[in-house]
Amino acid sequence: MANSAQARKRARQTEQRRTQNSAKRSELRTAIKKVLYAIEAGEKDKAAEAYKAAVPTIDNMAGKGIIAKNKAARHKSRLNGHIRAMQA
Repeated sequence: MANSAQARKRARQTEQRRTQNSAKRSELRTAIKKVLYAIEAGEKDKAAEAYKAAVPTIDNMAGKGIIAKNKAARHKSRLNGHIRAMQA
């Protein structure tokens, strides 16, 4: 248990950041899954639409440091590759 006022404040800040990061990470995963589900269903237009919605979310998470920039680039590249490989 935190004894000093500074340590108590740090504990509060850490918990708040943890919950916010968890929610943001969940939002990221949901955006990626929407694209993947559309790809699996074979709906190219829907997949492209979901991809356009997911890219800003992925970039935002990378900018906030929730995921690494290279991981964000990898997600975007792979999703886009899957969409391009689909037949119209």
